[in-house]
Amino acid sequence: MEQGDPRIIRAWTMYDWANSAYSLTITSAIFPIYYAAITIVDGFDKVADRFGIPADSMQSYALSLGFLIVALIAPLLSGIADSKGNKLAYLKGFCYLGAASCMGLFFFTFDHLLFGLLLFMLACVGFSGSLIFYDAFLPEIAVPADHDKVSARGYIMGYIGSVLLLIINLIMVQAPQVMGIDRLALWLGGVDAGGLAARLSFLSVGVWWALWAQIPFAALPKRTRALRKDDMNAWVRGYRELRKVWWQLAGTVRLKRYLAAFFVFNMGIQTVMYLAVAFATREIRQLDGSGNAVPIGADALIISILVIQLVAAVGAWVFTRLSTRFGNLKALRIGVAVWVGICIGAYFTHWASEFYVLAAFVGLVMGGCQSLSRSTYAKFLPETEDHASYFSFYDVSYYLGTVLGTLAYGLVNQITGDLRNTVIAIGTFFVVGSILLLRVPDRERPAVA
Repeated sequence: MEQGDPRIIRAWTMYDWANSAYSLTITSAIFPIYYAAITIVDGFDKVADRFGIPADSMQSYALSLGFLIVALIAPLLSGIADSKGNKLAYLKGFCYLGAASCMGLFFFTFDHLLFGLLLFMLACVGFSGSLIFYDAFLPEIAVPADHDKVSARGYIMGYIGSVLLLIINLIMVQAPQVMGIDRLALWLGGVDAGGLAARLSFLSVGVWWALWAQIPFAALPKRTRALRKDDMNAWVRGYRELRKVWWQLAGTVRLKRYLAAFFVFNMGIQTVMYLAVAFATREIRQLDGSGNAVPIGADALIISILVIQLVAAVGAWVFTRLSTRFGNLKALRIGVAVWVGICIGAYFTHWASEFYVLAAFVGLVMGGCQSLSRSTYAKFLPETEDHASYFSFYDVSYYLGTVLGTLAYGLVNQITGDLRNTVIAIGTFFVVGSILLLRVPDRERPAVA
């Protein structure tokens, strides 16, 4: 496979277009609103009443478990992929697992709460696991000078594609009569049309994800060069490779310090991505037609999510320009500093109008920091052909950080009973991450023995 082939790069970015429907509709928009609607009734937490755990904490624990599974199996799969040279096969497998789980959420009701959360967790495993092998293609399809641009292009495609599907889902949920969902609800025995529309949107995500993924699946090479031939140790090689990468990091200063900073500030970014809507449904208010303060409505939440997605596409482009002018590290330092300010603002945000402004800033730095984090790591890699092992290490760091972030969110909420305290925890991740980024040298220098 020749690096820099525009056709392959375009096809590669289409997987972002395909899978981002999950990250928007399932993790950020429709699912959290639907989950809140079926678990909290007039302020009464049905999950806490049945299981003794707050509904928000239960959701965050399901995410934590999904990310933990991915972190544990990523090295195993990386080792097998190295031996077989078949990253694409694993990309497909996780894609179909995630898509099928999203389709299965059509059957999610409160009466099947644990089953629904299991599918929610498996969709997370499918999405996150597929990204391990998707990201590992980046240094193979693009030359180092284009890593920032190609990575940003993937995120931009993802933001645009997910918004298109979300608009369709929004019409389904807000105006079920437009698509005949109200008549379907009557035919099914008079079920709630809004709830049925939400569950149909979960089904649409799985179909969207699986179908659009066929474009990269057709263009990416089915097999890359197998780096090792001894199949006997394939099952444990990935864990050995993690250990090898760990020891190799001791010979670098820049990559080692960058990974430490990334591990911490990514805890904050991922927790905001996955649980911001859960926070807003409980803590943000708006005025109704009579001037009374009421919880923020689903329409206002989805508008804020659309703002995040559209601004995030611009943010990915802006931070690519910043990295070109100032370098990756300075651009990331700017982004993480803005995240600290966002957390301070979030703690004092109570009204929907304020939340919209906050959402715009979240979108700006979310797209930029995610895109630059991936491409910066690819740039800082030493000379190697073993991209899968290095990206496996990166992804294990990514997912373990996400486990700790979402777990901290759930625990702080469960212990203190106040979701605003979770903002303090998330802000701490960004403060520490910002300090660690300042310790990353602009140029690589050999570690002192």
